[in-house]
Amino acid sequence: MPSLIKQHRVHWLTGQFHEPSREAMYRRTIRPRVRFEACLSLTLVALIFGMFGISDYYYLGISREFYTLVAIRLVVASSCLYLALIIRRWGNYSRNIWLHALPLWILATGIILIVPLRPETFATQLIAVVVAIIAFYLLIPNLLTVATPASIYLSIGFVAAAVIFAEISSVMTLRIALLLVMTNLVGFFALRRLESLQRKQFAHLHEERDQNRLLLKEIAHRQSLEAQLRMLAEQDALTGLDSRSHFMKRAQALLKRSQLDKAPFTLFMIDVDHFKSINDTWGHSHGDWVLTKIAGACIQSLRPQDVIGRFGGKEFLVALPDTSLDDAQRVAERLQQKVTELPLKEEMSELRLSVTIGIAIAHAEESNLEPLIKRADQALYVGKRNGRNQVVMSGIGLPEGFSS
Repeated sequence: MPSLIKQHRVHWLTGQFHEPSREAMYRRTIRPRVRFEACLSLTLVALIFGMFGISDYYYLGISREFYTLVAIRLVVASSCLYLALIIRRWGNYSRNIWLHALPLWILATGIILIVPLRPETFATQLIAVVVAIIAFYLLIPNLLTVATPASIYLSIGFVAAAVIFAEISSVMTLRIALLLVMTNLVGFFALRRLESLQRKQFAHLHEERDQNRLLLKEIAHRQSLEAQLRMLAEQDALTGLDSRSHFMKRAQALLKRSQLDKAPFTLFMIDVDHFKSINDTWGHSHGDWVLTKIAGACIQSLRPQDVIGRFGGKEFLVALPDTSLDDAQRVAERLQQKVTELPLKEEMSELRLSVTIGIAIAHAEESNLEPLIKRADQALYVGKRNGRNQVVMSGIGLPEGFSS
């Protein structure tokens, strides 16, 4: 935060940023606006300066002084118009400051040269000088460091020309000098305030944009974390299958849809045979590897619309919508075959993987998964009791005390 405050500070005299890089960025930002406004204002100034040739004719008539003034006005006006076109294309406060300063010095010189040719209209010219100084500071877009020297040059040159050619008194000279000093001070502080306010507004705008970018970055980070948390909640970390809770949510929705469509809904439970002995013999890392391989075999054996999740340590649940018992049995047998054909690690070569599967089909009035899971578990128990590596359908061979 302290560094930001330092970058936002502006020079007390020039109104420009203390930080050179930020000042350069500001000047690049305002470049298109400055080019357009400078071109427009110089065009208007050139036209107004040239139109005063009418008053020259009124005061001087057809004379050498008149022709000289017409030449001066043509040179100044055409120079301003030419420079306006150049600024429109190449104007740049960062590199071509002189290009913006040159029109002011040409205008100032042209105004000063009018005094020796029309000394009798000194009072009118004084008003024009005051207006020109205000225009240098406020109407023609420029840096304070550019407008100030040109305005001081105009003021000093005008007073000197007035003393030499208009032969004004010392008191009048002092009054004119004080008026021009006051005009310069008003213009200087007005432009300094404007420069300072524009830069502070620019700095705050960029700070707000930076804060918005940080906020968007933070939002994206939080969304990423939420997605990761959702994935952790919905997926089993080891196998990549649905977690138990997420499986129950998805399978429950499939069960309700099957009831509405009056379609069969089958569920089977898979248990890895002799899994404890695998962990005891080769370790839990090998046991985890076996689970991931079996999970992959299950995914390959199922249809896209089927849902599978890890139910416990070595148990998996599969929901099969729009599937009869016979079709579910064929899927289970295909899955069982794939498991037996899985290639194993070299040190586990004497092991033969197998699974026991219990199948249950939903009754027409059932709206909850729990009874269905219970029946599939009971069928699974029958298969384990009768030697494992079997596919058992609910209601066949259940022990006493169990019901389908």
